[in-house]
Amino acid sequence: MGDLTFPGMLWGRVLRAAHPHALIKSIDTSKAEKVPGVVRVLTHKDVKGLNGYGIAVPDQPVLCHDKVRYMGDAVALVIAETREEAAAALDKIEVVYEPLPVVDDPERAMLPDSPLVHEGGNIHLHTHIERGDVEAGFAASAVIVENTYRLPRQMHAFLEPEQGVGVSDGNGGVTVYCGAQHPYRDQMQISRALGIKPSRIRVVASPVGGAFGGKDEITLQILLAMGALATGRPVKIVLSREESVVAGWKRHPMVIHMRTGAAADGRILAHQVRLVSDTGAYASLGGPVTNLALEGCTGVYRMENILMDGYCVYTNNGVAGAFRGFGQLQANYAMEHQMDLLAEALGMDPVAIRRVNALRGGDVNPLGHTMVENVGALSVLDAAERCDLWARRHELEAEPPSEPWKRRAVGLAVEMQGTGLGVGLPDYGAAKIDLVRGPDGRPRWRVGLSCPEIGQGNSTTYAQMAAEGLECDVGDVEVYVGDTSAGPDSGSCTASRSVYTGGNAIFHAATAMRELLRKKAPAVLGCTEEEAAQAELSEIARAAVAKGITLSADGAFIWPESKYKLQGVFGLPHIINTYIAHVALVEVDVLTGQVEVLRSFAAIDCGKVVNPQGVQGQSEGGMVMGMGYALMEDTLIQGGHTLTKNFSTYIIPTSLDAPLMETVTCESFEPTGPWGAKGVGEAVMVPIAPAIALAIRRATGALMDHAPSTSERVFTKGGVRLGG
Repeated sequence: MGDLTFPGMLWGRVLRAAHPHALIKSIDTSKAEKVPGVVRVLTHKDVKGLNGYGIAVPDQPVLCHDKVRYMGDAVALVIAETREEAAAALDKIEVVYEPLPVVDDPERAMLPDSPLVHEGGNIHLHTHIERGDVEAGFAASAVIVENTYRLPRQMHAFLEPEQGVGVSDGNGGVTVYCGAQHPYRDQMQISRALGIKPSRIRVVASPVGGAFGGKDEITLQILLAMGALATGRPVKIVLSREESVVAGWKRHPMVIHMRTGAAADGRILAHQVRLVSDTGAYASLGGPVTNLALEGCTGVYRMENILMDGYCVYTNNGVAGAFRGFGQLQANYAMEHQMDLLAEALGMDPVAIRRVNALRGGDVNPLGHTMVENVGALSVLDAAERCDLWARRHELEAEPPSEPWKRRAVGLAVEMQGTGLGVGLPDYGAAKIDLVRGPDGRPRWRVGLSCPEIGQGNSTTYAQMAAEGLECDVGDVEVYVGDTSAGPDSGSCTASRSVYTGGNAIFHAATAMRELLRKKAPAVLGCTEEEAAQAELSEIARAAVAKGITLSADGAFIWPESKYKLQGVFGLPHIINTYIAHVALVEVDVLTGQVEVLRSFAAIDCGKVVNPQGVQGQSEGGMVMGMGYALMEDTLIQGGHTLTKNFSTYIIPTSLDAPLMETVTCESFEPTGPWGAKGVGEAVMVPIAPAIALAIRRATGALMDHAPSTSERVFTKGGVRLGG
């Protein structure tokens, strides 16, 4: 996106809030409008429709008019001939604020006397889930483990900060080029905010090298469209890294309190959870993230007695939204610690206690859904147990470390990640296939769907699937994604749904195209129906394009429904899941607390593997990202002000930190999936974090209940252990 330019293009800069929480008394743009090069200065008065956006609740202003709730709130948009002139004008905008008390602790925000971020109260969502008799389960338990886990605010850290270009068509319409994850939903939100028909808005979600959920919500799309329509010229906005950090979405920090009881044989008899999630200043997807975190708090395990409460809370701590793992990472970190602690208390092997409790096909899971789909918890657990890291863990831990003051240990964790949006939420996909004549005269198959390419390689997978369905070479398939003018709405590129949902839509479109070609074969080939029935599809396609015939076929897919729905809870349970186990070997410097991950192993059940190289890439990237969450990543906010504004203070893993990684796939066949496939993009980063933390515990004896496990925390909790 950074190199996208248009003739006559202007530059936009956004005026952000000067306080994390304040009333706006007045906005005066007169001086800014007189700055040389300035073309327009837009405020809330220029928002012609609903001055709000948000996937679940449109509670975030496009441009604030009466109140700011975090430092990234947009107050005005300056459009000028150059980026520098726009920046100079920002300093001339005069905004009078009345500061309000800052709400920076989600648990304090829940108190009755807390200052309000929103008038309706600071608790955006409270979800209560209860099955069985928890107290009876605890009474029957041989051991009870109780702990509180604190999980950090992670930054997406994508290579390309939020940016884009809005281009007016000169007739009231606009095209927005922007890194995004759901072009049609962006189109809807632009339409709602600007008061123009969706048909006048084209959204092109240009391929980018990463999003991870951070571009699922509106970033700049509405402002780009506003600027282009207000000036009649292309308008480009590029956020700096610092502005991206302050204004952009983050992973929800959570405090999770768990109390888990088990019988002497390891069976979980009772499980109680209280979860508080800090969604920041606006709702975005905080509610669904909280619900999915509760689902993740039961892990891959059978539990008949559960009592869980999840709270999604407003604060002035930036904004939190979708992030790879979507609440499951935080929950899995806590749950897998509970499993190891139960094993310790009972004198059981960590794998053994997981095997005792692992869900099997036909089981009713803790949320009441009967597991009728392919259940791979045991297959990935078995693969992890057989891998070299775990099978030889005692030998590896006893090997001489690189220095005498270092200790080595191995940790293991397991997870299942729901594919798709979950029960109760509309989840659909659509695709279009066109047969056209290529430049060389040969048939070309154009596949169009809106689910964009954000670095995970779904365009390649879509081409492979289409080639399979159309009985042609992959090289004959052209895939067009992320453009509302090039393909039907196939939903968001989130929730590990792209391959499953988009692939199913392609499957149905390819089936329709095959049927259409077979129907037209006698006329196209000039033969009898019996002869046409014996012809290969490629032969029919060649004959069709040679005669100038073009054909189109559509395919649509709607997710299967669960017979069981939680009353009043949307997005739960998930009925299609990906299963994964991670094993990590770490070396801990007990003098400094520094941790190095030496090796890691992943066993993945994502159904039938369509693109092995793609799965391996996702696995390795996910392991490194999860390693960052485990050891170093935390966006620090104090009093509503972000302290870690760039990569000099917010540390992420580099290639030098990456361990020796191994990935194996435990292939299965998902009967509802396209050619048996399921999603893989999120699960791959989840259990590596608890696996690393549990390895640190084995090495030092320290319970890493506060992530990330920085050297300071490891040293403080683990102390100096130089003896055996």
